[in-house]
Amino acid sequence: MQTTPQRNQLFVSSCLALLVTSLSFGIRAGILSRLGVEFELNTAQLGTIASTAFWGFPLAVIVGGFIVDIIGMKKLLLLAFAFHLLGILLTVFASGYWTLFFSTLLIGIANGTVEAACNPLVATIYADDKTTKLNHFHLWFPGGIVIGTLLVFFLDKAGIGWQVQVGLMAIPTLLYGYLFNKLSFPVTERVASGISTDTMYKSLLNPLFLVMIVLMFGTAITELFTGQWIDVLLKNVSDNAILLLTIETGIMVIGRGLAGPVVHKFSPTGVLLMSAILSALGLYMLGHTTGNLLFLGAVIFGMGVCYFWPTMLGFVSENMPETGAVGLNLMGGAGMFAVAVYTFFMGDYYDRLLGNHLPAGTAVNQATPEMLNEAKKLAGPEVLNVTLVIPVILIGAFALLFFYMRNKKTTEAI
Repeated sequence: MQTTPQRNQLFVSSCLALLVTSLSFGIRAGILSRLGVEFELNTAQLGTIASTAFWGFPLAVIVGGFIVDIIGMKKLLLLAFAFHLLGILLTVFASGYWTLFFSTLLIGIANGTVEAACNPLVATIYADDKTTKLNHFHLWFPGGIVIGTLLVFFLDKAGIGWQVQVGLMAIPTLLYGYLFNKLSFPVTERVASGISTDTMYKSLLNPLFLVMIVLMFGTAITELFTGQWIDVLLKNVSDNAILLLTIETGIMVIGRGLAGPVVHKFSPTGVLLMSAILSALGLYMLGHTTGNLLFLGAVIFGMGVCYFWPTMLGFVSENMPETGAVGLNLMGGAGMFAVAVYTFFMGDYYDRLLGNHLPAGTAVNQATPEMLNEAKKLAGPEVLNVTLVIPVILIGAFALLFFYMRNKKTTEAI
């Protein structure tokens, strides 16, 4: 492990940058339906705007992964700061679909740039305990969503507009930009270990790495699509749909904070298998229950998805360290790319479901509020039921991975 005198400061600053990333998800999830009303946007347009953040993220995280060893993690994070600040300002002064589209794209690029620099940074400064510290770092993603959704909830009650809610993100943005500008950064673990660039690129063709990329598609969609759309999908099923997201992400914060003993006891692959099982059960409950059982479903779902993202990254970093920053960032980029594609198609699918549940011959824009509310009450859970197929498939995939890794370690020990 490299000697990094400012390790704690670097970690705290990284968590602050990730907090801004997650605030953008939490606040946008809370105001998404309101933006649709104010700017007269349909669900497909809202889906396109929401998915734009997921398009910007993989673009930035993949490009960042290829250049982080060249320009350094510090310069990459200062770029993230600039994109965050510009995206926040453009959102606050948005005037319609296209300004919302481009502001969300900028914030998505900023979010991806943060991950492109901070994931290898955490893996570098905590090379002795990567999966645990990546979980601790990534607890600030659900943590920020909890803060963001609660801000939306209470500021709405106080009659404070969404522009102010978005503008509040500028405070931690300015703070992390200031802190990163002051700190000194180490080189990445791959560079410090002397692993050549050629070796890094060749290692990306490792069959196990390619399998993990595919599995990242499923874990990311399960976690992030559901979280981003839960308010829209269940707004007509529960009066407190946004609080379902708050509960789910609150559970994720606690789970990631306790990652150390959990990962060490069950192994990363065991944790991933349990996560898939709980995610499937929680998603089933969210799509098939009402009332208080919805909140129990949110708790179980939060327990399931809390370890997905950081443990996937930790598994790759620990078992395939030669993939370096590029490997970590390709994983993150793959996950967000999958969410972007899925969100884009699900927005259109949701609109079609609404049409199917309206009386014959009634267009969505001609439906009465009562007709539309009843259609939404049926359509939202149907989208969740389609998504349920993904964690069910992941259960089988992670079971195979669990036994593969256990047999591999047994063979190596002989």
